[in-house]
Amino acid sequence: MQPQPQQEVPTAVLILVILFYTAPIWMLLGTWIIGKIAEKKHYRRIREREAAWLHIPALTGKQVPDLPNAYDSQLVVGSVVVSVDHFKRWLSKFRMIFGGEMKSYASVIDRGRREAILRMKEACPDADMFLNCRLETSTVSNGKGKAVGCAEVIAYGTAVRLHQAVEQAPA
Repeated sequence: MQPQPQQEVPTAVLILVILFYTAPIWMLLGTWIIGKIAEKKHYRRIREREAAWLHIPALTGKQVPDLPNAYDSQLVVGSVVVSVDHFKRWLSKFRMIFGGEMKSYASVIDRGRREAILRMKEACPDADMFLNCRLETSTVSNGKGKAVGCAEVIAYGTAVRLHQAVEQAPA
């Protein structure tokens, strides 16, 4: 009896098999990279805008300082909905099984809080200060009671405009 010659598997078939079995890994890696780039870009924009608004205070105290030169005030609101990327959503499913802190969602809350405060300040750009500022957060659901990995953050406060003191030139 003669040995059967081995049939060679075409290279194209091997490549397709490898791609088929590694596609989920490549997809997760791609979503991780895209998510990291988008998050860094958002943080960069937030830092630039925060630097521009740093000179206008947003106070959280319930006691209103005596402001004899205040001439106008209004309620201002800023809100944002921030979502996690697909990779963080996938990682959080494992964390839900084993328990512990959801570190992948910490940046979502941080970005949402900072963005909402900036939007609140941008709602009244001529304000001199923002008093009694508050933050509210909630999750966004799909209508069936299941959260979809998004956080809504609302910042609100009172924008106050002050009369600017006119300095008298010495006589």
